[in-house]
Amino acid sequence: MDSESDDGARARLIALAAGRGVSLAALSALIGRNTTYLQQFVRKGSPRKLEENDRRTLAEFFGVPESDLGGLSRGGVVTVEQGRALPVTVPPRAMTAEWADIPRLPLGASAGPGALPAEEIPSGRLRFSNRWLKGQGLEPAMLSVIEVEGDSMEPTLRDGDEILVDRTQRPLRAGIHVIRLNDVLLVKRLEPGPGGMVRVISDNAAYPRLERPIQEVELVGRVVWKGGRL
Repeated sequence: MDSESDDGARARLIALAAGRGVSLAALSALIGRNTTYLQQFVRKGSPRKLEENDRRTLAEFFGVPESDLGGLSRGGVVTVEQGRALPVTVPPRAMTAEWADIPRLPLGASAGPGALPAEEIPSGRLRFSNRWLKGQGLEPAMLSVIEVEGDSMEPTLRDGDEILVDRTQRPLRAGIHVIRLNDVLLVKRLEPGPGGMVRVISDNAAYPRLERPIQEVELVGRVVWKGGRL
């Protein structure tokens, strides 16, 4: 890719992200990179171009040809314009990937005494069917997998279970959420209460229920799936 093509790929990525309402940080997590990776690509030109696997994942997510993001169109077909070779833009077709690799974040959401937030750099990926995610109304770029620590959500969630967290911003409704409370990361059942209050509930009856003003509870995301050992 020449510098003009590099700039075009960066501008196209910004436009695609804005059109979907997805942050560059979330897209970086989608491809298993640290959260500043695509910001560096767009703003500082580092890396100069996207790696093939990253480009393919992003192109499949947006439903556009890889050539939009700096790669040759499928089959490597090029055309010539004013004496230089340019990728041919191929109309999008059935390019939705069968699987989505959701990043594992080593945050350790506590279902016990609580854990302090850690740096959100993926430590691996867990693969989900794109068809299943679509059926659940979930956007891969807004999902993360984290591990539960502690026993306060037993028997619903056990120590070591992995949970799929949807970070899409939605109005609060009853259910299990990952939250930050007093700078501590927790996984708890939430119920809206009267007067702008929210009930913070542990499914394990040995733990007390809390009630807090909604503005004191930072919603990280809603838990939409769990997995663990039998």
